Amino acid sequence: MLQSLWASYLIVFLSSACTLVLEIVAGRILAPFIGVSLYTWTSIIGIVLAGISLGNYLGGQLADKAGSRQTLGILLFGAGLTSLAILPLVSIPNLTGIVPKDAPVIGSFMGRIVILTTMLFFIPSLIMGMVSPVVVKLALTDLSHSGNVVGKIYAFSTLGSIFGTFITGFVLISSFGTRAIVLGVGIVLIVMAFFAGRLWRTPKIVVALAIPLALLSWTINTGTALSSGCTKETDYYCIKVYDEAPQGDDHVMRVLVLDHLIHSYNSIEDPTYIKYGYIKVYTEFIEYVAQTKPDFSILYVGGGAYTLPRYIEAKYPQAHQEVIEIDPGVTEINYTYMGVSRDTKIVTHNLDGRQMVDTMVGEGRKFDIVIGDAFNDLSIPYHLTTREFDEKIRTLVNDDGFYLTLVIDKLRGGLFIPSYTRTLQLVFPNVYMTADGLLFESSAPNTYVVAGSATPLDIQRFNAGKGMGPGGRVTTAIMPSTDLAEYLRTAGGVYLTDDYVPADNLIAPIFAERY
Repeated sequence: MLQSLWASYLIVFLSSACTLVLEIVAGRILAPFIGVSLYTWTSIIGIVLAGISLGNYLGGQLADKAGSRQTLGILLFGAGLTSLAILPLVSIPNLTGIVPKDAPVIGSFMGRIVILTTMLFFIPSLIMGMVSPVVVKLALTDLSHSGNVVGKIYAFSTLGSIFGTFITGFVLISSFGTRAIVLGVGIVLIVMAFFAGRLWRTPKIVVALAIPLALLSWTINTGTALSSGCTKETDYYCIKVYDEAPQGDDHVMRVLVLDHLIHSYNSIEDPTYIKYGYIKVYTEFIEYVAQTKPDFSILYVGGGAYTLPRYIEAKYPQAHQEVIEIDPGVTEINYTYMGVSRDTKIVTHNLDGRQMVDTMVGEGRKFDIVIGDAFNDLSIPYHLTTREFDEKIRTLVNDDGFYLTLVIDKLRGGLFIPSYTRTLQLVFPNVYMTADGLLFESSAPNTYVVAGSATPLDIQRFNAGKGMGPGGRVTTAIMPSTDLAEYLRTAGGVYLTDDYVPADNLIAPIFAERY
């Protein structure tokens, strides 16, 4: 028996908190390997719940057969040990390659996510799920009050889950990083094991448990298990920064990686050097606007490496620029590593894009160009894709201005890009499909820029402008309007609204193909 009910409440509170801490951290740990998507979180939640459910069942059987403080201590120790084992597992090179891509069913993208999540988080969740039934067995001394005792124990267990969720999401990840959190969870559970189970009273058990703990500790300390590989971990991303000299390129580039994606290449010495093709498309639209309005105003929904804001600051010093970047950690990385001066005139708002756009609409703000660059590769903030959001953007954009959005998809066979384009057509009378080069017949995933405007684009003047190609040639290809109409007629897709926006499902085929 446990000495008091409060000891029972504390044990289930802490063990449940540790379970949810691991569940929330799981998303950040897996992001550099498989990104963040509906499928990632579906797998994490499903696997952790499966572990807890089976743990509750097995824990109930164990409680009836061997419900003792020693059993409780061994369970808590096992939960701590398997939690610590996550650290060396995630440091395995090519972790996602453990499951062959050609393996039936499990070799599919979704199958591999489930297998990877199971390998890392199922066993700790199962063992922690066994704790509550054993605590209930030890706490019950009078069956006439069993309902009251069991109800309170599960209430404290749920409170622990709530606490673990909030403290991880709001405090722990940004303060300590994922590896330190997993290490802390393991230590808390092992310390609880010795106090709750009084394991020190049985030397043989102490020796038996100390051996695997020592081996695991040695593995963690001698390897890279405690290193996330991130330059900085934030609530949103594992951010990596490094220098690279691409083959055939005269510039040494500073590379920004958000989770698994190389987001940007910046030349620190020359902010006017642009590597990515879609940014060249942006610059050529900007040149078109600047021909008649050199003091144009531009808003970015998504900051990334501030590649384009740095370019404009150098080339169009009269322009007014504002950036909406949800992650203040990304902004700080730009100041520290990516060449953005702390004295810059670029105004940054660290807020969700839709919230800030709502504020700007309420203030009656207007911009000549709005850049939508918040789609982090195939991880799509769906609330920035809908008709309702497009209508807010239309309110912000001057009649002779443009809304330019980066979209990565298959033009032939993809479902997201036709859905996004036909939705934009509900709001902007003139919509253009553009790309850096002639990619319109390609069946491979590519980067496109979808442009919307209230005023028709003067394509002849656009093509005559100064571009990013050799000799100042314009490199942007614009799909003819008749071709675009025919493409949308046959491409399929849906209209995206706040009530119906299956962005993850629409992009899923590309996600699965890539991984």
